Amino acid sequence: MQRLVVTLLAALDAFVAAAISVGAAVVPLALLWITAVSGAGPAALWQATAAVWQLGHGVPLSVTLPTEYLVQAGIDDTAATFTLSLAPLAFLAFTFFFAARSGSRAAQAGAWVTGVVSGVVVFAAASALIALTGAQPLASAALWQAVLFPPLVYLAGALAGAIARAWSDGDDGLIDAVRSRTDALPGIWPEVPGLAVRGAVTALTALVGVSALAFAVAVIVRGTAIVTLAQQGGVDLIGAVMIELGQLVYLPTLIVWTMSYLAGPGFALGAGSTISPVGTHAGVVPGVPVLAALPPSGTVWLLALVLLPIAAGAVAGWVVRS
Repeated sequence: MQRLVVTLLAALDAFVAAAISVGAAVVPLALLWITAVSGAGPAALWQATAAVWQLGHGVPLSVTLPTEYLVQAGIDDTAATFTLSLAPLAFLAFTFFFAARSGSRAAQAGAWVTGVVSGVVVFAAASALIALTGAQPLASAALWQAVLFPPLVYLAGALAGAIARAWSDGDDGLIDAVRSRTDALPGIWPEVPGLAVRGAVTALTALVGVSALAFAVAVIVRGTAIVTLAQQGGVDLIGAVMIELGQLVYLPTLIVWTMSYLAGPGFALGAGSTISPVGTHAGVVPGVPVLAALPPSGTVWLLALVLLPIAAGAVAGWVVRS
């Protein structure tokens, strides 16, 4: 009976996770459809929602712009087809942490394997349903990627939460068997797995915090340029709201970019571009206001920013040693 309850609750968790993430995409798109788009029915709205949801879970989209749009916008035919693979990580992060919460609850109930399998199966079914009903020629995805990638994100989160809880509380099964073998090792080796995970989580948390703070500073410093670029867009209220929502779902992505910049290698914004402390070669930047926060140039002195990730590692080492 307990396993049945865990199975049903885990399945409900997966369904709720899929429903909330789909709702987060469909609500703003529905408002845009109602207020600014004419001649498009519910099918087109659902197709756009499916594309956004899939992209948010790491599924690359092959975009093909219609001929009439190319003519109106004056875009060359060679740019009619391209691949969009820059994922708004807010969707992925939500699914991962919601799944981790579900996996932890299943492990606490003593049936984490059943809970993880049940949740992943339901999320995979939702992913397949979205892929099959939301297919479209404008922004298409490979069917196997559209079906497989989202449940893999859910699986990673559910396993992380379940294993962490089972390692802490015990599961009278596989995790306890592994821990028994680990505890039988000589010296300090029994403590190594827990300390390694604690150090990694501490370092990652510190890196994300430092990167978020650095990004906030960049937005403040480049605030005038951001506002100017937003004004040059000449969008109405609905357009401004949609741009802000788009920037919001890409906020985790921007923080990851900032983390890469602080670490030294930097990141690329399109083919042939390089944005790092030693130089900025961005080429033509899309007219998205937040991209005005990109550093206009680089200098070797900015390599001193690499001390921030080193400091995060030092904090993690101090926590582990303590």
